[in-house]
Amino acid sequence: MINKAVIPAAGLGTRFLPATKATPKEMLPVVDKPAIQYVVEEAVAAGLSDVLMITGRNKRPLEDHFDRNYELEEALTRKGDADRLARVQESSDLATMHYVRQGDPKGLGHAVLCAEPHVGDQPFAVLLGDDLIDPRDPLLSRMVEIQEREGGSVVALMEVDPAQIHLYGCAAVEPTGDADVVRVTGLVEKPDPAEAPSNYAVIGRYVLDPAVFGVLRETGPGRGGEIQLTDALQLLAADEQVGGPVHGVVFKGRRYDTGDRGDYLRAIVRLACEREDLGPDFRTWLRAYVAEEIAG
Repeated sequence: MINKAVIPAAGLGTRFLPATKATPKEMLPVVDKPAIQYVVEEAVAAGLSDVLMITGRNKRPLEDHFDRNYELEEALTRKGDADRLARVQESSDLATMHYVRQGDPKGLGHAVLCAEPHVGDQPFAVLLGDDLIDPRDPLLSRMVEIQEREGGSVVALMEVDPAQIHLYGCAAVEPTGDADVVRVTGLVEKPDPAEAPSNYAVIGRYVLDPAVFGVLRETGPGRGGEIQLTDALQLLAADEQVGGPVHGVVFKGRRYDTGDRGDYLRAIVRLACEREDLGPDFRTWLRAYVAEEIAG
């Protein structure tokens, strides 16, 4: 059974400067929880209770967030604030957390390679913090199911506008007997739209066979001068003798992209609108605001 998740979190967050000058981008709040907590919660919901976070310089707040804060807990206990106390303790009780520093940021493939000593020879999941998947649409658990059934590796795919495919890794695919599962025959990182093999974009969820580590050790810098996980998966897709087949789960559910400033704001609005405690009042205000802007 797969029980380990790897979350690369060593990026500099340059698109959110100056907010991320001293605050990790993963700690930016999405309503009232940092983005990284949503990702860990998703891993745990899929049965992955052993979480390794790949961090870098200035990422200590990530470790502090998932640790106990005894002074704060004691203050809330004295106030009798059981609700806030439970919310504070929730993050420290979520999973068994581990941390390793990437050191030299050489790309996603290199970050995944840093997980090898912890993962060993077991299949494992990789979750990128920029993609938040709605818990009502359990993508990761479906990916784990397919990996345990088919072996090899599994990537998450989403159909995008062909004009946007240059922003993603792109998969060449063949159908299978499952409507939501395809066989991946090739992968290319951020192709020109005219040369893209499909409009199936790779989004930030993977379930990987440990054979990927051997491939990554031999993978040189690719797009952007970085070691690309997509390049390693391309080799696995081309020769399943190396590490089994590569399948894709086609996701049609709710995904919140927090890696872009505009999408980050839209994600907050959508999630706030759907909250039982915040939604009714917030939606009323939002309707009035939009009506006023249209009339204005």
